[in-house]
Amino acid sequence: MMPSLALTHLDKKGTYVRMLFIDFSSAFNTIVPQHLIGKLSLLGLNTSLCTWILDFLTGRTQSVRIGSSTSNTTTLSTGAPQGSVLSPLLFTLLTHDCAAIHSSNHIIKFADDTTVVGLVNKDDESAYRQEVRELVSWCKVNNLYLNVDKTKEMVVDFRRARRDHSQLTINGSSVEIVKNTKFLGVHLAENLTWTLNTSSITKRAQQRLYFLRKLRKSHLPSPILTTFYSGTIEGILGSCITTWFGNCTVFDHKSLQSKVRTTEKIIEVSLPSITDIYTTCYIRKATSIVEDPRHPSYKLFTLLPSRKRVECGKPGIGCGSQVNLQSVYQIRRSKNSPHSFSISPVFLGLVKVPYKTHTE
Repeated sequence: MMPSLALTHLDKKGTYVRMLFIDFSSAFNTIVPQHLIGKLSLLGLNTSLCTWILDFLTGRTQSVRIGSSTSNTTTLSTGAPQGSVLSPLLFTLLTHDCAAIHSSNHIIKFADDTTVVGLVNKDDESAYRQEVRELVSWCKVNNLYLNVDKTKEMVVDFRRARRDHSQLTINGSSVEIVKNTKFLGVHLAENLTWTLNTSSITKRAQQRLYFLRKLRKSHLPSPILTTFYSGTIEGILGSCITTWFGNCTVFDHKSLQSKVRTTEKIIEVSLPSITDIYTTCYIRKATSIVEDPRHPSYKLFTLLPSRKRVECGKPGIGCGSQVNLQSVYQIRRSKNSPHSFSISPVFLGLVKVPYKTHTE
């Protein structure tokens, strides 16, 4: 949902987007259990569950062992255990009240990865800068330390008369403005192209091909080599592919496909092309969105009037009990070329969903 809002904003004249990628120092280690329990109580969690979580976070013992030597035991009553499945969830609940105060700003949170997106119009950055100041104050209250050195900002500005953008200042230090950054495993660039991202992916895939060749020299059977490819190489090629593949250049497509072809030559087995991988992921993701009203992107799809849906469902138009998604849904589109092949518009041409004639 958020990428759609930002790209739609860029369609307007005299607009640009500023994105602040925040880095917290030891985010999970700074959780104050009593403060967290207070927030959980306000969210309506029952007392027994809050007591159990408090017991889980306090009085933990920790020691370090190297060889036969073991350090003294230390008792910890702050933070959340690193590597615990519960820790990201607890951090998410702790930061649930970290929300934008201006409608032109949005705060994206994924565990301890936090990004402030400011939709700027006519060079008026007052709301965005106030949002950052409020966030800094919120972090101090909640015992979270902002690492300004690792916090980066990226500006997406397609205006013809571009100007230099002044840096943000946090706790007396300037935040570096970068041309690209890595967010949730995906390389983002200020010009919204994916060349840097695909280059990184092909490089990582090439490194795994070295190990595949080693396994081939050990005369392992093709089924085992195919399993290795699916788990270590195809997983890299298909990582977040629904986000970036549609807007890649032809050169990037060929570069990615070359890794698939190389693998086929090594293991002597026909494999799904990179486009097939992309299509499969799209269909799976699209289906999960249109069937889940709670999904953030669900609102991007708007049901057509019932009469039109009934007409689309006539014999010869659908496919049995299925109709093409474009026959049932209309979608918010953007004239911005970086958005034209993003996940939502491409759904229309790929996905078929069960057709229902009942009214909403």
